[in-house]
Amino acid sequence: MNRSGWSATTRSESIVGQIRHSTDGVPARGKPSNRSYPQGGEQAFRLVCHPLGTTNSSDDVGADLSSSSLTHNTLRMSNSGYRADKDRPWMMRTYSGHSNAAASNDLYRTNLAKGQTGLSIAFDLPTQTGYDPDSAMSKGEVGKVGVPVVHLGHMRTLLDQIPPDQMNTSMTINATAAWLLALYVANAEEQGADPAALRGTTQNDIVKEYLSRGTYIFPPGPSRKLIVDMVAWCAQNAPKWNPMNVCSYHLQEAGATPEQEIAYAMATAIGVLDAVRESGQVSEDQFSQVFGSISFFVNSGIRFIEEVCKLRAMTEMWEQIGRERYGVTDNKALRFRYGVQVNSLGLTEAQPENNVQRIVLEMLAVTLSKTARARSVQLPAWNEALGLPRPWDQQWSLRMQQVLAFETDLLEYEDIFDGSHVIEGRTSELLAAAQAELDDVLSMGGAFEAVETLKSRLVTSMAARTRRIESGEQIVVGVNDFIETAESPLGGEGAILTVDPSIEAKLVSELEAWRAERSSADVEEALEALRRAAIDGDNLMPPSIELAKAGGTTGEWGDVMRDVFGEYRAPTGVSGAIGSAAGLGEVVELVKSMAGGPPKFLVAKPGLDGHSNGAEQIAVAARDSGMEVVYSGIRLTPEQIAASARDEDPDVIGLSILSGSHLELVPDVLRHLNELEVDAPVIVGGIIPEADRPRLADIGIAAVYTPKDFQLAKIMREVAELAAAHRAP
Repeated sequence: MNRSGWSATTRSESIVGQIRHSTDGVPARGKPSNRSYPQGGEQAFRLVCHPLGTTNSSDDVGADLSSSSLTHNTLRMSNSGYRADKDRPWMMRTYSGHSNAAASNDLYRTNLAKGQTGLSIAFDLPTQTGYDPDSAMSKGEVGKVGVPVVHLGHMRTLLDQIPPDQMNTSMTINATAAWLLALYVANAEEQGADPAALRGTTQNDIVKEYLSRGTYIFPPGPSRKLIVDMVAWCAQNAPKWNPMNVCSYHLQEAGATPEQEIAYAMATAIGVLDAVRESGQVSEDQFSQVFGSISFFVNSGIRFIEEVCKLRAMTEMWEQIGRERYGVTDNKALRFRYGVQVNSLGLTEAQPENNVQRIVLEMLAVTLSKTARARSVQLPAWNEALGLPRPWDQQWSLRMQQVLAFETDLLEYEDIFDGSHVIEGRTSELLAAAQAELDDVLSMGGAFEAVETLKSRLVTSMAARTRRIESGEQIVVGVNDFIETAESPLGGEGAILTVDPSIEAKLVSELEAWRAERSSADVEEALEALRRAAIDGDNLMPPSIELAKAGGTTGEWGDVMRDVFGEYRAPTGVSGAIGSAAGLGEVVELVKSMAGGPPKFLVAKPGLDGHSNGAEQIAVAARDSGMEVVYSGIRLTPEQIAASARDEDPDVIGLSILSGSHLELVPDVLRHLNELEVDAPVIVGGIIPEADRPRLADIGIAAVYTPKDFQLAKIMREVAELAAAHRAP
């Protein structure tokens, strides 16, 4: 028997030989294991699972855990003490992708050989925001936070030796989700796979991009149309694919309370489902299927008891919405299907080894309760607050899941929380509070219509969290308490993965060759068909697929959509946020006493990085300190930042970069500032390795702040002192 538990069926054998290169001592797919068996021998031990990442459910996020006909493996052991019936484990994924398609494919096949049971693809920022690698907007960002997928050739390479009709693939993609699904479908059809056999999900939740993650492109109306088109196309052509994964994960990362996380996710789903029904693209007979195809992607924080209750509340609320708002009666369609990545916001740069136990505890929140158990789980690595994790770090996170699923008795029991008055009481409280919040959002027209209000509420919630940590009310071990530590053996040189800086130039060169080899006439014809469909309001999936087959690129698809739909600048939420970080009183007095009046602080985010929580909290704290703050939101070019600095004449400039592109973008910003004779001191904040601090100091950066610098009052004082020094003769 294979250690991972996959049955040696013909379908699984068709893939195992192609990913059989595990070298860590764990049997690769298809190899016999040297595992010893309990008394009774291998004949008494039968474990029947579905082949690599597939299930009998149309749910992309893993096994159907609540149907008695599907939930149980067959497990027989003689005199072993094991229960005869055991639930099938959730789907196990690692969120990964970097550098280029070939390197990412090698990583995927390595992880699959180690027992991962589904793919979770991380795309780089140009891919997520609709730019080709040779765009000026892509500078410094190519291959940094994920894999660049520019055209069909990249999709072929990315999924090489991974049959699309046998793999369950999750793609974290939103504004360009229709395009990436088109590439995925085109690649599958090239390999002879029927789109109807494809399983997986496109995240495709644009509301949370406006509110937290920042990889939006188009205004809410056209963005919702793209989502609706995907839902309708999948209903007709790829019914096992989940066209939308409502993503409350990033809401919690942006500071959402449990009630807000539940309510805003449900409001987003309602906004899409209402639009699907109104579009007329899906018949009433199909609507139950459509409702069942909507899955969720949630967060699990360190307050894991409350997280258990939150997920039980979401399970109950989703069923209620289906029955009462949409008239769904099919019990299978009414199930709350969700995948999860446990909390990244709580991962710390200080004493990062503590992140291991944080990840494990947060995983328990989404696995302990059978009625609200995740269908798929992906865990971050212990060192993600430092930079990109290495393959070994991802393996560690995968092994955490495997130990829980295969070594413990968790899957042998019914829901262990049923009947608990504590769990049921807190679940009821969350349901009531979330329902009130949801009713409020719907009274404003819905999630798409209330983006600005919801953004301000999230910035306020994050400010409250930051204030609790700074004051010591909320303890973070190793950060604001228990900070004494021995030197960790896990750190040092090579503790994170670094992307080869030459990747960008190589991708640009490869793109030029791709364009030269394709039929320009076919591409132009496909682009024009896409443009006509966008203007006429037709479903955009068919022309997107044809463009993919013709050799079109991510940037070309994005350019057409931008031309027709326009671009959007989401609200920052700063002006309406309630802040008042702890300890700002002394800073306020210092600012009041400064000659020349309050300092002007320009906060800017260069590049494509959309994670704006840190920049927003700095802007709010500076405002509450009495400074004049200029913050224009995300995705600014170095030229735009320099021009703003020239026009605003700030005393201090703060740059926020979390994508790892600081060594490319910061020098570029400084060069443009020098050209415009702006001499204000520049500070930088973000995910910046210690080794990069001296390099930034050498080019003139006045100060560097990372996640371990949580004391906003201290940062604001230093900003004010920099401003005073800059003003001094």
